Amino acid sequence: MQKLTASLGLRSAIFVVISVILGSGVFKKVAMMAATLQSPLLVLLCWVLAGIISLAGALCTAEMAGMFPNSGGEYFYFQKVYNRFFAYIYGWANFVVLKTASIAALAYIFAQSFNSIVPLPEFSFNHSATGAVLIENLSVKLLASLLLVILTYINYKGIQYAEKLSRVMTVLMLSAAAVIVVAGFSAPMGKLSNLTTESIHADHSWSYWQIIKAITIASLGAFWGYEGWNCVGLIGEEIKNPKRNLPLSLGIGTLIIMLVYVLLNLVYLYVLPIDSIIEMSNHPNQIAAVEVMKVVWGKWGELFVALLILVTTFNATNSTILTSARLFYAMARDNNFYKPAAIIHPTFKTPSVALFLQGIWSVLLIWSGTFDQLTDMLIFSAFIFYGATALAVILMRKRMPNEPRFYKVFAYPFTPVFFILFCALLITVTLQNQPKEALSGLALIATGIPFYFFWKRKESV
Repeated sequence: MQKLTASLGLRSAIFVVISVILGSGVFKKVAMMAATLQSPLLVLLCWVLAGIISLAGALCTAEMAGMFPNSGGEYFYFQKVYNRFFAYIYGWANFVVLKTASIAALAYIFAQSFNSIVPLPEFSFNHSATGAVLIENLSVKLLASLLLVILTYINYKGIQYAEKLSRVMTVLMLSAAAVIVVAGFSAPMGKLSNLTTESIHADHSWSYWQIIKAITIASLGAFWGYEGWNCVGLIGEEIKNPKRNLPLSLGIGTLIIMLVYVLLNLVYLYVLPIDSIIEMSNHPNQIAAVEVMKVVWGKWGELFVALLILVTTFNATNSTILTSARLFYAMARDNNFYKPAAIIHPTFKTPSVALFLQGIWSVLLIWSGTFDQLTDMLIFSAFIFYGATALAVILMRKRMPNEPRFYKVFAYPFTPVFFILFCALLITVTLQNQPKEALSGLALIATGIPFYFFWKRKESV
């Protein structure tokens, strides 16, 4: 059986975790969250809670990754803990919506940000009889598609090329985020009172359950910002000393991201009052970080953040392409996917066919829907499987208590139980409040069932 080459150390693995997570969410989602919560303190609480919950999930994943370092991440763990069918459904969900939708959404935001700096020609196709717009934002979608083609080719050429590009971009991103934090807290227009003043439209009659429900709904935006903390497990086969380096990179990378996100949102809410941020939610093309730095530095601030968003979305797209293709490669190697996806390029040592299949489907998703539809759909679907990973930690502690574990999840069993309960809460609230997105995600996942039996029958022939 062909295997990928272990070539990435601890530092590279940490950079991969940071680069996948740090995308567009932290710059864009605060306006939607502010509109839902009406309070700067609740918005900050939401980011902190989302970070703590993501860290709890990352620590659960770290224990499983340390036990089973292999390409495919959760796909490989789920086969050990549950069964082949559940592992396949996880992999299929990633192909049809989770990872590919994330790639599509990141590429789309990159193209939107580029368009805000260098306006692209505006094209759309209208139906001659009805006047309906058939294709909107044609130039943005073409640029997003071109980005995916270029980055897929870079990853095809070798993981070292893609990882080095990601490392340089990550250093630039963290440096730029530090500049925003320092500039924001030094701005003369910033006020501590902005952090404690609620919206003039705030509803003070909310019950505790209404507050919990509002925070859970707003968390969809925060979790899109944190999405990707499980990524490094997908390339476990290519990490040196994986039983040590996989858990460490997950924990360290997630902690760094949590600190960056909380500081950036503190800056937004320190510089601008909550009602100004809420107003941005009525203008989808406005990005909170851009508007804040426009207040601080004028046009130069606007340009600075627009360029930063270009770098972050470019980098997150690249790193997600790098990690996710290994999942589809692992599935094909087990005869649970299109068989040629298991091919490793003889020269570049990359899962070349898996990369191209992922790229084609991601491009199709760019043309199929909007950014928010894609991200809401993927967050709901992802937490079904994140919860299953936390449950797997508990099950494996009972089934294999003596199995060597380089890392054991902190505060067991509280951490996995806490994470499982939150996953159940988020899934329930999303089904109640956003049934269209939730059911669409489940329907897409269910399309994999006939393919599973098709590939299973082919294997037995």
